Amino acid sequence: MNTAVLRTEFRLFRREPAAVFWIFLFPTLLLVILGSIPSFREADKSLGGLRPVDAYVPITVLVALIMSGVQSLPQVLTGHRERGILRRMRLTPVRPSALLSAPMVVLGTVALGSALLALVVGRLAFDVRLPEQPAGYLLALLLTTGAALALGSVVSALSRTTKMASAIGSAVFFPMMFCAGVWLPVQEMPHTLARVVQLTPFGAAARALGEAASGDWPGWGHLGVLAGWTVLLTAGAARWFRWE
Repeated sequence: MNTAVLRTEFRLFRREPAAVFWIFLFPTLLLVILGSIPSFREADKSLGGLRPVDAYVPITVLVALIMSGVQSLPQVLTGHRERGILRRMRLTPVRPSALLSAPMVVLGTVALGSALLALVVGRLAFDVRLPEQPAGYLLALLLTTGAALALGSVVSALSRTTKMASAIGSAVFFPMMFCAGVWLPVQEMPHTLARVVQLTPFGAAARALGEAASGDWPGWGHLGVLAGWTVLLTAGAARWFRWE
């Protein structure tokens, strides 16, 4: 990857305080707000004896990934295309793959940093255990990052303008937040609804991260759902993407 393009994308990201807040800081802030509620620090039988704050750490991790993939990435790629940057860059020695992958690397890295921040704050502030199956947790996290960025790439491919990208991204954003368990953890959903939600990328991610956090290896079915969505969405983005 062209390091100059990567540095440029990182500088552009730093100049967007809203993106920095929503991707890097907001998930941890949400965790702190929820963890400050006394009932969220008491064991809940419906969560298998976990405290709600324990269950919400993986969810806050997913919030960062959803923000970066569905909300920020389409704005960046569609903005580049709308301003003619992609068309002009095709005439330079910069490889197209480098131009498209640079914002993905930046946003993915920031989202992973946000996940680490949420884990650290959860541990220090609320005594939330760190993932007891770190290898499985990392694998699920990387697959989820790939799925989130692939979903954002599809939104970018289908959007002709940044306004359209914002509208489509918002339409996708709230269902994905629901599937991640923001309003109701997947463990507390009715059985049929939970089975359906776990077929979505973020529903499967919520279960995989939760399993790894409790010490179990993530279910291969959940990891397979994440891998399948990543491949399918990547293929769709490649098929529908336009440079101008």
